[in-house]
Amino acid sequence: MRVLVACEFSGVVREAFRARGHDAWSCDLLPADDASPHHHQMDAIQVANILPWDLMIAHPPCTYLAASGLHWNNKRPGRQQLTDEAIQFVWNLLDSPIEKIAIENPIGCLSTKLRKPDQIIQPWQFGEDASKATCLWLKNLPQLVYTNVLPGGKQARRANQTPSGQNKIPPGRKNRPARWKLRSITYQGIADAMASQWG
Repeated sequence: MRVLVACEFSGVVREAFRARGHDAWSCDLLPADDASPHHHQMDAIQVANILPWDLMIAHPPCTYLAASGLHWNNKRPGRQQLTDEAIQFVWNLLDSPIEKIAIENPIGCLSTKLRKPDQIIQPWQFGEDASKATCLWLKNLPQLVYTNVLPGGKQARRANQTPSGQNKIPPGRKNRPARWKLRSITYQGIADAMASQWG
């Protein structure tokens, strides 16, 4: 299959598909972290509409979509407009001429502005000792089947959490560059499940 992993700079999902023999490419406005030649450093909408693809897995930036930041929309001028633009970007991704599409994002406004997600998954359902509720909106794709559910379920405290349940990467200006980038990388167990089940 020709697979586009939109809005991915890490290459984790791209390489999971390539390891299984697919012609997978990532694209992002940022360069690829792994310096892969299978990366388009350009707008995802352009890549999705110009080249032919069988499957697109898109990770649109969640800065203005995630529930954790929506409270700022009423406090900072112009922020609601950025959320509206982010929602339109997701709609544009879904309107791409690609038969199979998955949109991935944390819990946020897409559940009301788009529709309820088809599935909400956790890394610990795919063998990763981490908690991060991740929504999937699917077009012509089945829900992912859990591959390795770790003991404890949602009550367990995971390796990426503090005792209070927050993410261990602390908020704040000095942590911001590393925080958003590290938190946006797809867990390997989920990437492998996408590649093996959707590929």
